[in-house]
Amino acid sequence: MYSTLLARQDFINFSESANLEALLTQLKHTAYGPYLERAKDKELNARRAAFLMRGRMSELFHSIINGSPDYTKAILAQLYDYYQVNNLKAILRGIVTDSTWDRVRYVLFPMIGDNVLPTEQMLESKNVTQAIEMIQSTQYYETLTFAVKRYSVEQSLFPIEVALDLDYWRNLWKAVKTLPKADQEYAVKIIGPLLDMNNLMWAIRYRTYHHLSEEEIINYTLPIGYHVSNSDIHAVAAGADIEQIVKRLYPDIAGVDIMLSDLQSGLPNLELQLQKRIAAQCHAAFMGNPFQIGIPLGFLILLDMEIQDLVVLLEGKSNQLPNEEINKFLIVS
Repeated sequence: MYSTLLARQDFINFSESANLEALLTQLKHTAYGPYLERAKDKELNARRAAFLMRGRMSELFHSIINGSPDYTKAILAQLYDYYQVNNLKAILRGIVTDSTWDRVRYVLFPMIGDNVLPTEQMLESKNVTQAIEMIQSTQYYETLTFAVKRYSVEQSLFPIEVALDLDYWRNLWKAVKTLPKADQEYAVKIIGPLLDMNNLMWAIRYRTYHHLSEEEIINYTLPIGYHVSNSDIHAVAAGADIEQIVKRLYPDIAGVDIMLSDLQSGLPNLELQLQKRIAAQCHAAFMGNPFQIGIPLGFLILLDMEIQDLVVLLEGKSNQLPNEEINKFLIVS
């Protein structure tokens, strides 16, 4: 599976394609080809293509989980649950914006398995509380019923989405800690930086974009981490110099002063640099011992990043953006 990941040269070739149609033609000659062929050419816009390519990812997730040792299934299933959580958030957004099923369906991740949400019925309820009641038997219900009280008062999905995200990452970190010690050491090196990136970016964005109070930032972030400690998050929340915090945590990232001189425009670039670091760690998992949890975790996260880059290319070509503008947002570049 690792050998089927696209190479940097592939992305250079994709970037140089003349338009969306030319990009799709190239993609049909990759491992995504059979999935793209499931739609007629006239139906293949950027959104539909992204949906079909995610179908490959869903199938690979399912295959890896089914073929893995029993003691690793919990963490792999929890990693896969990320897409279920995103589907849930997308459906609730669709309800609030009064979107149709045709508009929402191809934004969703094509989940496989026994725990697929009744997404269409939830959307058609046209009511957030009713939609939540439809999933009483799921692990999300308790978190949602607690958060929906804030939603009812504020009429904003923000507290619901934050509660879902925090619950997801707590459970993923808990799954890491339940692994045998040898596997735990490998898993921590991959999941730890991923958790750190999300937690740090949340804290900075809450402060920069949403102007939340110190107490709110602390409440809406995780008190756990790998390299980024709880005290680092508290420092961001308290108004400490963000550039200095980032430089101390990641001294190998060049040009932080320039990058974050304008936080509004610099934060996406910072996140991209952190993603590149995580990608390098995932590739490193394939060196050495071939029988450890870092290999499936690393592959699945690299696959997710690959599709993220392909979606950037699809959207960029669809909107006729210049190549240099598109390439700025690619992890693989």
